[in-house]
Amino acid sequence: MIGTIINSIAIVVGCIIGIFLKGRFPQRIGYILFQGIGLTTLMIGIQMAVKGNNVLIIILSMVIGGIIGEIIDIEKRLDQTGNRIKKIFKKQEGNEKFTEGFIAASLLYCVGSMAVMGAIEEGINGNPDILLAKAALDGISSIIYTSSLGIGVIFSVIPVFLYQGVITKLANLAQNIINLEIINEMTAVGGILIIGLALGILEIKKIKVANLLPSLLIVIVLTAIKI
Repeated sequence: MIGTIINSIAIVVGCIIGIFLKGRFPQRIGYILFQGIGLTTLMIGIQMAVKGNNVLIIILSMVIGGIIGEIIDIEKRLDQTGNRIKKIFKKQEGNEKFTEGFIAASLLYCVGSMAVMGAIEEGINGNPDILLAKAALDGISSIIYTSSLGIGVIFSVIPVFLYQGVITKLANLAQNIINLEIINEMTAVGGILIIGLALGILEIKKIKVANLLPSLLIVIVLTAIKI
């Protein structure tokens, strides 16, 4: 869980910096940092994608997974869930800004394909690169969020650690069940999804990566059938 631990530390450090900056974080610096991280994320995705050996299985997995994800509309459901949670907490009395910072940051850091993919990649292959890239993104975001929404953002580290940690452990258990060929093809599909995320970070093209997440399950089934 090295990636999740570093991700959590990055959020805490970013929040501490954000408290001192209080809205004075230069937007142009944040923009260039996001671009650099986006390019690094693109590189990670390419490195993962080339591990695949069966192009046909990868294509079929993306197509079938994409159709399933689009029918279910995972991306829309995630957005709706996030909006419902925000509305519930906004109705509560008390420190509204604290609550808003906690909920907004928790959703930003947890409800995303990068969190899922990074945790799975580390759990199966022991590779924390995706989560390290996410840690950099979350660290910068936490500076911006904390400087505007306050100390509540720092408590988002708790759901982030638990959420990614559980996925990593479950993926690690699955590693003992599935073979190397399945892992390679799954890694390749995951790499393609990470490339999609990178294109979004770089503002080249917004891709509904969440709707492609079922591809990770489809590739396991198709590879297992082939074997």
